[in-house]
Amino acid sequence: MFKVLVLLTLTFMVSAVSHAGTPTDEESIRRAVLDYIESQHKVQPGLAKRGLDRDLAKRTYWLDDKGKEFILETDYEDMLELAAAYNKDGDRFPEEPKVEIEIFDIDQRTASVKLTVDEWIDYMHLYKTRAGDWKIINVLWQFHDTSRQKS
Repeated sequence: MFKVLVLLTLTFMVSAVSHAGTPTDEESIRRAVLDYIESQHKVQPGLAKRGLDRDLAKRTYWLDDKGKEFILETDYEDMLELAAAYNKDGDRFPEEPKVEIEIFDIDQRTASVKLTVDEWIDYMHLYKTRAGDWKIINVLWQFHDTSRQKS
């Protein structure tokens, strides 16, 4: 009996050590979302590259200068440019920016998340790559003050 107990204990310890340092899916999803927003806060497009899929589709509803509604789309390249320039002068976010991440669902290789920041919200879909990385593939966003959704 003692040998079985020792064997089970050792098996558990080896298993725990082999997984130590491996982030959970929830941690990895949070990191991808933080890469997305921190790339803008810190003016670091490399973070956006790490968290975004190359086929990213970011959308919102918008009014043109004549009041006609359309869908405003942003892609991966646009987001890299945004990350490199949006907060370049350091005046786009408060010193301590609001960042709230709510994970609605994780199911194997897909996740649904809400990011709330100072001026807007983002609803995101992420997927887990075969290599185990979580990437943001879809974003639907709006300003908290929806009257700003215009040209």
